[in-house]
Amino acid sequence: MNDAAVCSNENERLSLKESSGWFAAGSSFRRALTVLSDGAFRLFALICLEADRQTGCFEASYTELAEALGKSKRAIGGYVAELQTIAVCEITAARNQHERTAFQVRDEFWPYRRIAHAQPSVDAEREQYIHSVRECYLSMGDIHVEFRPSDVSIAKEWYERRIPLGVIRDAMLLGACRKYQSWLNGKPPQPIRTLRYFEEIITEVRNQPLPAGYSNYLRRTLKRYATAWAAAGGKTGRTQRVPFVVAGKEGANATP
Repeated sequence: MNDAAVCSNENERLSLKESSGWFAAGSSFRRALTVLSDGAFRLFALICLEADRQTGCFEASYTELAEALGKSKRAIGGYVAELQTIAVCEITAARNQHERTAFQVRDEFWPYRRIAHAQPSVDAEREQYIHSVRECYLSMGDIHVEFRPSDVSIAKEWYERRIPLGVIRDAMLLGACRKYQSWLNGKPPQPIRTLRYFEEIITEVRNQPLPAGYSNYLRRTLKRYATAWAAAGGKTGRTQRVPFVVAGKEGANATP
């Protein structure tokens, strides 16, 4: 290659083949690659490509996501749960299978500065946080009583303390498994009556985060314990039954 050709190559500038449809995959994208499973990362990448650049928001049904990624809706459910558990996205679940689930990529994983009017107000953000805490609490099976006004106050306090939702979910899973385990071992079946029950476990999880995949193992364990408790005719002091919801994927095998 002659000197003129070398000089020409050095002076050439890189340019995009397409002027739109691309995504700024920087350090936040690389971080997601290290904390998510392969399937959840593929879902995250799809959300990033399709999300509104000004807000980081995207909506889709499980059917649409399953078709886009070539996966089952059940698998998509596991990936969505992982995005929420690891606090990569804020997720507002669809009310039924025909409606769309809303995703908003959290600031830690979104490379763009959100425009001022697109940012949710503090009140709206706090209400969404409380809603997420409530939904997580009510998905823990029959180990608790209903979500009370005092629990709303505790959730607000957690919001002010900036406790990540992923930490709260892990603490609730761990606490629920321990509660069921104690009942199955013959301890008095006293239900959890307040979110304060999880305070020490939250501190435990913050000081020593659960290993990768362990949250999903806890979900399976919780479902197994709940089934065993129901089969044994177990009853608690609950005044209201809440449908048991479990979403997850394969994870580590260990005891709670």
